[in-house]
Amino acid sequence: MIPFTSLAEACSAISSFIRCCADEPSTEGFDELALGLFAFQFVHNTPYANFCRTENHTPETVADWRDIPAVSTRVLKSLDLTVLPVADRETVFRSSGTTQTNRSRHFHSRDSLAVYHTSLWTWFAEHLLDESANRLLFLCPELAQAPKSSLVHMMDAVAKRLANRERCFGADGQWRIDGEAAVDFLHDCATQNEPVTILGTAFSFVHLLDHLDTAALEFQLPSGSAAMETGGYKGRSREMPKAELHQAITTKLGVASERIICEYGMCELSSQAYDGKLGQANAAPRLFRFPPWARARVVSPETLADAELGQAGLLQVVDLANVSSVFSLQTEDLAKRHADGFELLGRAELAESRGCSLMNLTHA
Repeated sequence: MIPFTSLAEACSAISSFIRCCADEPSTEGFDELALGLFAFQFVHNTPYANFCRTENHTPETVADWRDIPAVSTRVLKSLDLTVLPVADRETVFRSSGTTQTNRSRHFHSRDSLAVYHTSLWTWFAEHLLDESANRLLFLCPELAQAPKSSLVHMMDAVAKRLANRERCFGADGQWRIDGEAAVDFLHDCATQNEPVTILGTAFSFVHLLDHLDTAALEFQLPSGSAAMETGGYKGRSREMPKAELHQAITTKLGVASERIICEYGMCELSSQAYDGKLGQANAAPRLFRFPPWARARVVSPETLADAELGQAGLLQVVDLANVSSVFSLQTEDLAKRHADGFELLGRAELAESRGCSLMNLTHA
């Protein structure tokens, strides 16, 4: 175990580990960092410590990262699970939704936000960047219009990293697509023969495609164009099966199917998973992979034990970049376990599951 005496010390160690993994992918050191971060969060996150005690798992008894208690993401809708005192909560991410209530909260300080940026950019660049210096069309608002959206924050960070590229943010603060602005930008990319990467949620792509249908428009975007699709629909548009959505992106926009990459992330996490890389063959089924500083497990909803290879269960994520919150999270997403990744199957309809009771997370 690597002991941490301060959040700054923990952030520095995790950032260094991420940079080392980027230079030479390796899992060596993950266990020690995970156990040290668990001990730090146990001391500074009282509700989480109370929960761990009810599970009889404490820093003194846990010797393996797999035994670190995972908190259901639904709990973050009701409790502020953070090591940060109120004065240090400089940024907050809220989960997406159509209402302002019952949404998860993920607080960041300046130090923990720097870890988030290091994590997101390192894995994004690995999967979404290649030799094509693409323009960027973001099907989301600018940061000033949606400052609490982790996805918007991520896209803003990408835009800043790629500041020399032409870009367009094609939605307002209510996530309504500006069809005219998006079409004008895509038309200019096509006429100037400059590839473009389109990044957005599934529902934003549906809105864009519907606008193209209404206007009787199609694009054959330049070779090298790409798309990053993420998230679900949440009642914001009609729903389309993923294969149908991707086929429409190819048909209506001219983006080759092998250059459509899916991202998996959530406001409660600081790292993202992708189901492929530009320039590499992505065989079916498309498997999502987290970076070396995060671990994905597929567990039985009844026992929380690891599912067998090829079996379905609930997705659990241990994310070292979640320095200021809880880094072991139990999601409500169904997944199938594979030897080299996980296959997303959709959302689970769950009753309150074992180990996720709010009663176990109340303050002492």
